[in-house]
Amino acid sequence: MSVINIAPTRSNLLQQKSSLVFAREGYTILDKKREVLTMELLGMVNRAEEQQLKVTQLMEKAYNALELAWLTMGREKVEWAAISVNGTTEVDVINHGLMGVPLPRIDTHGAPPTLTYSLADTTAFLDEASQAFKEVLAEIPLLASLEVSVRRIARELKKTQRRVNALERIFIPNFEDTIRFIQDNLEEQDREEIFRMQWLRAPDKDA
Repeated sequence: MSVINIAPTRSNLLQQKSSLVFAREGYTILDKKREVLTMELLGMVNRAEEQQLKVTQLMEKAYNALELAWLTMGREKVEWAAISVNGTTEVDVINHGLMGVPLPRIDTHGAPPTLTYSLADTTAFLDEASQAFKEVLAEIPLLASLEVSVRRIARELKKTQRRVNALERIFIPNFEDTIRFIQDNLEEQDREEIFRMQWLRAPDKDA
């Protein structure tokens, strides 16, 4: 039994009852939030894993093509071709909320980088590598937003779980024990007061 150290008065009893109602309402809200975050996290993890696999496969394809370009053209020519890249892809990060958690959405705009190299000095493997890396570039923003979202949701879920546990195992039981303690003391005081009044009203036996 854990009792808050306060005087057993009626005003404190009302205050503790009010605090208990507030704690139970908070527990209900946080418990629902925990459920929503858990479901969202599971779905987000699955999407992140699928996207990671997709990016990994594209990266493997791109590097295989790049390696073949190195073998057929030579590393120096491939590097000179890469230096000729023009254009950039701009990135905007927009946050949207989920149960108070800011989750990023990454939007890209602008033309993807293109290689302005001479076809006479290159092979089809370089074209294949170039196209594969463009595909990787297009998928990375989604992967980044999913991974950041997973970390943020997991962190918020952990905080919510701690709060739910504190309410369930500490605060609510403390309020309940304190209310019982005050009620028991007030009932004892009432019994003593009744006994005292009865004793004062009793006829004097020595009269």
